[in-house]
Amino acid sequence: MKQKKISGGLRKKGCLKKNKKNLPLISIITVVLNNKKFFKQSINSVLYQSYKNYEHIIIDGKSTDGTLDILKRNDSKIDYWISEKDRGIYHAMNKGIKLCRGSIIAILNSDDIFYKRTLKIAVDYFNQYKNIDFLFGSVMKYKLLYGYKPWKIHWSFGFYSTHSIGFFIRKKAQKKVGYYNTKYKYSADYDFFYRMIVKYKLKGMATKKNEIFGKFRRGGISSKISFMDYLRETIRIRLDNGQNIFLVLIIFVLKYTKYLTNKIF
Repeated sequence: MKQKKISGGLRKKGCLKKNKKNLPLISIITVVLNNKKFFKQSINSVLYQSYKNYEHIIIDGKSTDGTLDILKRNDSKIDYWISEKDRGIYHAMNKGIKLCRGSIIAILNSDDIFYKRTLKIAVDYFNQYKNIDFLFGSVMKYKLLYGYKPWKIHWSFGFYSTHSIGFFIRKKAQKKVGYYNTKYKYSADYDFFYRMIVKYKLKGMATKKNEIFGKFRRGGISSKISFMDYLRETIRIRLDNGQNIFLVLIIFVLKYTKYLTNKIF
């Protein structure tokens, strides 16, 4: 495999895997920055998949804590990795999307892990249901998250399991929706899902409750966001996507009231 030095790190071009009938290539994107504690577990969860027709693309934001050493030690097991400064997690994800060669794209954060049969279950759904554009798998977080309820998107973003681990999308559908909007620092995935479901009306479904894709580790970027920063950005996403301003105001008041009530009691 050909390697070359580039600014900020090492870039490796992996060998294109065969796209046999009913064995689509899955592109897995992992974004990482200074996470040597859990990063190897995340890499291993991909390596141990029962379904082997995948490529693992890792975008590192120029880590300084030993994460880069893990990448170098596992160089031969990773299809493509790069280490250089970026403009945040969603900018890094967009880099990964541009590099994907598979017909299906998945996101796996460096804190999280896939269970052994995740890719196999996902491929079986895409093969069986040719009309779906995306899939949400059940995920173990602080509790089991499962299902897909698109009608809730107009007043709640709690309509799916998770973005990392649980979300798989066909590449042609990804291209239709576009990239993650880096204008949003914390919740660009919400904006992406809103466009995907409301604007482009793409079709998706959920796996069965017991078809669990993996474990989402708490303590990542989402746990470090203040409630008000989160609320302001999600409200901005709704307004930017043309949602009725009066409905958005009602959502804001209800969510803020609930926050104050929980804080007091």
